[in-house]
Amino acid sequence: MIFDRLSDLLERLGSYPVWEIGTELLLIWIVVFALVRFIQGTRAAGVLKGLLLVLVICTLTVRLMSAGDSFQRLAFLFDRLLAFFAIVMVVVFAPELRRAFSRLGEARLGGTGGARSLGSVVDHVAEASIYLSRQRFGALIVLERRVGLRGLIQGGTTLDSEVSTPLLQTIFFPGSALHDLAVIIRGKRVVAAGVQLPLADAADMPDPMLGSRHRAAVGLSKETDSLVVIVSEETGAMRISERGRLSRAYQEDELAGEIRRRLGSVAEPDRRLDEDKDESALDDELSSSGAQA
Repeated sequence: MIFDRLSDLLERLGSYPVWEIGTELLLIWIVVFALVRFIQGTRAAGVLKGLLLVLVICTLTVRLMSAGDSFQRLAFLFDRLLAFFAIVMVVVFAPELRRAFSRLGEARLGGTGGARSLGSVVDHVAEASIYLSRQRFGALIVLERRVGLRGLIQGGTTLDSEVSTPLLQTIFFPGSALHDLAVIIRGKRVVAAGVQLPLADAADMPDPMLGSRHRAAVGLSKETDSLVVIVSEETGAMRISERGRLSRAYQEDELAGEIRRRLGSVAEPDRRLDEDKDESALDDELSSSGAQA
């Protein structure tokens, strides 16, 4: 029975134009490749592998058992189960789907215009971060890009003030009502402070010892294209989170240039290469700190 179906399938494929089959296979490969690249390195990848393995095993078992007129009721129930499986996929991958749809509206960030127009903002953010780092004051500064953060802003305290170093230093000064949460910068304005950001899962963090500020930065940058600057309250280390990836700790003379670069002041291939270097440096840094501990 199975061999007969395979023979029928090959005969039908032979009746189609070669260019049509090639185009369809190419499109299918592009979709699968994009899906694999999107979920690669996330918890969804392991879940998807497990679900696909179960689906393949169940499909082969049921089809073999229901060959001919046997076990037709089992085949009927399995076909209905596939519809339920589709719903389960939507529920399980809800965070990844939300992140994918939010990125559909993003425009390419290449080019230097955005970085140059926000030069003063970058300087203020870097200067404030350096001061806070020296004083061991924790900070979480979000630079909004294409994906809007209106929903998060509504949960914070609206400021709508021009970005300045003293303002950022004051907000994150210990004892301030807003110092524990995040500041969101849109363009050249501080639009809100005291903003609660979504936390990343502990499994997504490169080091479980990193605190809630780092988890919030990674959580937001996974779901949006925002650039997040983090200053550690414990160590004073200054890091950047982008696309769900946490950078190494930057020196004082590196931070401003790094923010400008990530805002689009270099070509995309060079940017990707530098990000990989940052991740390698971060792994080395975390390994050395663990060894010292």
